[in-house]
Amino acid sequence: MIEQLQALGIDTLQWLTVAAFAAAALLLGWVVAVKGQGFWGDYEAVFKETASVNMQDMFLFVDPQRLFLYNSIALVSVPLLLFMATGDGVLSLVAFVVLMVGPFYVYRALRRKRLRTFERQLPDALGMISNALSAGSSLNMALESLVREQPAPLSQEFLLFLREQRIGVEFDIALRNMERRLPIPDFQMFGAALRISREVGGNLGETLDTLAQTLRRKADMEGKIESLTAQGKMQGYVMTALPVFLGLLLSFLEPEAMSLMVTTPAGWATVAVVVVMETLGYVLIRKVTHIDV
Repeated sequence: MIEQLQALGIDTLQWLTVAAFAAAALLLGWVVAVKGQGFWGDYEAVFKETASVNMQDMFLFVDPQRLFLYNSIALVSVPLLLFMATGDGVLSLVAFVVLMVGPFYVYRALRRKRLRTFERQLPDALGMISNALSAGSSLNMALESLVREQPAPLSQEFLLFLREQRIGVEFDIALRNMERRLPIPDFQMFGAALRISREVGGNLGETLDTLAQTLRRKADMEGKIESLTAQGKMQGYVMTALPVFLGLLLSFLEPEAMSLMVTTPAGWATVAVVVVMETLGYVLIRKVTHIDV
């Protein structure tokens, strides 16, 4: 074999170099295949578990396997179509990363929106329960009336709470399950009031009425704070987006000059500094304008 290669003008050193590169390529391909398979399996497990837990907590009964199948198809097709349309590998890579981490942020955003809606409904619900208790109804009757008259998500959560008790789940366990689904400080105060009332007695209707008034005042204060800090938040968005907008505008007006930002080491350093400063500025503005009541 070596004599044949030498006859073709390839000496022993070149042959060994080619063989070493071929072995390294095979080894690298094997490592990538093994690690990639493990990473994909872990990603599938985390995706399905996250989707199942979040969807069930939001009363959206969707098959996690089907969601993962759709996500897998999008991970393959969307970057490929973008690369075929634009020829830009960086854009395709960005699309792949966004499609991989995007569902988790979507779940988080939907859950946060649901919790905010429940928190806004809670003061009125406490007022209804208090009025029903004052009229002589039991707690379960008051909750059933609440489920009939209030919209989702509050009616869904209390309906599940009542159904768990009907099938034999203890009151405290059903309440803890509800607190797990709704990690809201306001609702935790409601749960504490129910437990204290069941253990030591007292006027639960009056307690819930006082709690409802307190939550309404808290909501009014939060609304005032949001209105006062809205201008600062908007300034943060504008100041963060302004350099990006100017960079895109200059890339259209002066493409040759702006190309130096992505083709030279000095340009890469400048872009890195801009990204770091933009991120720090946005985070600091968010810290200043975020006031927790």
